[in-house]
Amino acid sequence: MKTCPERSKRPPPLALTLLEAPRTLAEKSKLYLSRPWLNRLPKGDGHPVMVIPGFTGGDGYNQPLIKFLQCQGYNAVGWNRGRNWGHGLLDPEILVNRVNQLYNQSGQSVSLIGHSLGGVYAREIAKLWPHEVRQVISIGSPIGGGRTSASYANSLYKLLSPHNGVDDDAKWPEAPPVPTTAIYSRTDGIINWRIALQSNGHERTENIEVYSCHNAMTVNAAVWYIINDRLLQPRAGWQPFTRKGLRRLLFPAPRWSASRSG
Repeated sequence: MKTCPERSKRPPPLALTLLEAPRTLAEKSKLYLSRPWLNRLPKGDGHPVMVIPGFTGGDGYNQPLIKFLQCQGYNAVGWNRGRNWGHGLLDPEILVNRVNQLYNQSGQSVSLIGHSLGGVYAREIAKLWPHEVRQVISIGSPIGGGRTSASYANSLYKLLSPHNGVDDDAKWPEAPPVPTTAIYSRTDGIINWRIALQSNGHERTENIEVYSCHNAMTVNAAVWYIINDRLLQPRAGWQPFTRKGLRRLLFPAPRWSASRSG
């Protein structure tokens, strides 16, 4: 299925946006009930993982995910930069240095997980330092074209940004040269789901759809399942996520092939 360029420029239906708060509470409740299942998932190899928050978010909101990854055996950390107020208030060298530090301390490449705008940061770091990044997982991230008109968050972003929200984002859709997973939801109430898709990627890129609202994606049990599965992938033998067996009930068929052009 191809993405219509015009439809990708529109923000989500307002009804989805208004339901973000109650749906987030519901996802947190479902996550609590899913913990026994999640705790039985295979453990990891201990490599470093950094979780980067979305716009206006911080490490505190991502603590449940970070703690889960630590329990799974990973050296999981937050970005340690307070709230994410956008590019204009962030020194990118500090974030790159944090990845460098994790890499040098462990001697292992770092997996980067980013929610929303945090996923954009993760992808850009991987483009600059691919030898230090094992893989990138973006979660509801505006990585495609039409970002300025396809997100309700853009007005706030422009208000808080010292450069009026104008970014050098022409290369954002380009996939990093490492295994890259884009998680998205067609019921995202903040950004148009079409701009969260990876297109024109390479053989190690993929799109995975989940049932979730935007703000609850880092506390969504299905998203945690995907993250755990992707982190288990060996660096040299990465394979795409497959919808086999019961997975077909949890994960819809992707609407767009990550390597498809058009």
